[in-house]
Amino acid sequence: MNDKPFLTDVKTLRERARQHIDDGAVTAGYAADRDTVLKLLNDALATELVCVLRYRRHYFMAKGPNSKSVADEFLAHSNEEQGHADQIAERIVQLGGEPDFAPDGLTSRSHAEYVAGTSLTEMIKEDLVAERIAIDSYREIIQFLGERDPTSRRLMESILAVEEEHADEMADLLSRQAGG
Repeated sequence: MNDKPFLTDVKTLRERARQHIDDGAVTAGYAADRDTVLKLLNDALATELVCVLRYRRHYFMAKGPNSKSVADEFLAHSNEEQGHADQIAERIVQLGGEPDFAPDGLTSRSHAEYVAGTSLTEMIKEDLVAERIAIDSYREIIQFLGERDPTSRRLMESILAVEEEHADEMADLLSRQAGG
């Protein structure tokens, strides 16, 4: 039987809150390796930024029959990926890190590739591949975080859910392109 009380006594919580006050949201109870989490989050940030740029290019380059509706989808995804990047950057700062927006090295830090694609079908395929890469890598980040950093885990879970929607939408677009 566990004799340890469920919650730390209030006096101890108050004393701990005053210690290391410069650490902001990161308290003594933070169980993850912060440097590793910051690297993973910065890699995810790079992935999101590369996806923003690729989707934005595809939005402007979409040509041909049905291109307007596909271009609109590209733009919506680009904007959602930018929102993900902002959320990840905010979490990096909460953990006392610095979000890496440096353009040089962006593609080497990103899990997804930046492939321009020349036809509408190629663009959709490349976007689907990138979403599938993000899905797998974010799932691994979530598993790594586990209970050690539940806030970062929940953030990545919410982003993962949107990436899965994006992949499903790209797969639908791809099948429509193939069908006609």
